[in-house]
Amino acid sequence: MLNLVLPKGSLEKATMELFEAADLPVERSSSVAYKASINDPRIASVRILRPQEIPTYVAEGLFDLGITGRDWIEETSSQVESLGELKYSKATAKPVRIVMAVPEDSPWQTIADLPAGVKVSTEYPEITKRHLEAAGVDADVRLSYGATEAKVPDIVDVVVDITETGRALKAAGLRIIETLVTSYTELIANPASFADPEKAHAMRQIHTLLQGVLDARDKVLVKMNVSADALDEVIEIVPSLKSPTVNELFRGAGYAVETVVPKDEINVLIPQLRDKGATDIVELPISKIIP
Repeated sequence: MLNLVLPKGSLEKATMELFEAADLPVERSSSVAYKASINDPRIASVRILRPQEIPTYVAEGLFDLGITGRDWIEETSSQVESLGELKYSKATAKPVRIVMAVPEDSPWQTIADLPAGVKVSTEYPEITKRHLEAAGVDADVRLSYGATEAKVPDIVDVVVDITETGRALKAAGLRIIETLVTSYTELIANPASFADPEKAHAMRQIHTLLQGVLDARDKVLVKMNVSADALDEVIEIVPSLKSPTVNELFRGAGYAVETVVPKDEINVLIPQLRDKGATDIVELPISKIIP
């Protein structure tokens, strides 16, 4: 039913892991193959291409559904339907940013400070030109084919580059003066395909599976037994998505309580639960959370 395109390169490994966790494993003949398949009736074909190209191909209808970054949607000005952000990237769940950076000792503090004729190197020439024009700066924008941060100050004056942490730019002696785009990974659709009710339904189902995995990644399920006289105190300290589940144990032996909590709080929460009288505490991983 759906022709799907997935990103090759820096997002490739994280994307394959996401689909595997969503019970949509991507099968291909080798790790460098561009054609693949997913054993699911909703997905007719899978291609793996550079994320820079994906928005254009989806907008043109070559694919019904694709994953790419907001940065490339903005760079190509592609008219696509966004089904929503998928908050994962190469290394973290944080967004990547397209930033403008100058030498650390530069007097320029904002994009508006740049002088006429300033030389700018970037892999995002269209985004860069739009922001420079909006700031009233007449610049010489040059397309970079990589190692952008290495071109200052000998070749160009300023760079516009992508960063997740900012460490590489800082290590190159550069200082960020402006964020042009904040970019999450997105699930995008061809507008005509999304207008087809059957295809749109399938797209939303796939999105639900992927988002369910992401929502579960930083959470765990905690189950415990609690006596009747300790129940109120335990419930007071238990976080949950909505409200904890409480069931009476056989023959009035107390209560079984279970709840979903952030994983980064569990090391503090479990000892607190024990102090309040909870027993038989079990922590379980969660593969998906579907609201």
